[in-house]
Amino acid sequence: MEAPVVERSDREDGEEQFHECVEAAEAQAPCRENAAGITGGELGHKDPVEPEEDLTGETGAESVEELEEDVLLEQEKELSEEEKEERRKESSRLKEEGNQLFKNGDYVAAENVYTQALQTCPANYQKDRAVLFSNRAAARMKQDKNDVALKDCTRAVELNPDYIRALLRRAELYEKNDKLDEALADYKTVMERDPSCSQARGACLRLPKQIEERNEKLKEEMFSKLKDLGNLVLRPFGLSTENFQVKQDSATGSYSVNFVQNPNNNR
Repeated sequence: MEAPVVERSDREDGEEQFHECVEAAEAQAPCRENAAGITGGELGHKDPVEPEEDLTGETGAESVEELEEDVLLEQEKELSEEEKEERRKESSRLKEEGNQLFKNGDYVAAENVYTQALQTCPANYQKDRAVLFSNRAAARMKQDKNDVALKDCTRAVELNPDYIRALLRRAELYEKNDKLDEALADYKTVMERDPSCSQARGACLRLPKQIEERNEKLKEEMFSKLKDLGNLVLRPFGLSTENFQVKQDSATGSYSVNFVQNPNNNR
């Protein structure tokens, strides 16, 4: 059973912000949304939840979505401004429908409706489409479709670089995939745009240590593999890497290698 959905609506600089269905984890670390990043502005509709996905699932999803973008651009050449606005209104209606499905826990249906909204919304309404991509990403995350959710978040950020919600969601996905450097970069971007964001601030304090520990572990694994390779090469000569001692000069930082005939006798 999903935790109760919390909605927020703020007005900033006279622009109406989108509602976001805040998941339990996000609710524990609230972050003020930036009006330029979370708002639909021209839509005049309160914006919703946090879901996104295509009809095909993860396999082949990227190529299908690229095709949708190309088709939209071609269609727009034949549309009048009035027709574009009608399509935008219809995409907004679909978005609200997807929001309700997301709130009800029907994430598969929600992602499909968000896809329909993306297929309808004209490509020149970039902030509207950024919200739809971010919403669809949330629906995909609920289904553990993290790879395509990550692509959706990236598309949302490309369309609206100030979209804090999409940046936070992408950072979370990067962290889940052990891409800690990428996650830290996104959290730092959020801090630049909104220093009050506690989720990003906590991550910026936590991740550097994790990255250092990971790098040390990788270094140890690399040296272990090199040692195994060295022993394989030296074995026919009756030698091993134990016969070679590496010492670092504390003054210069340079290394020297010394040959030891009987390394066991020096222990």
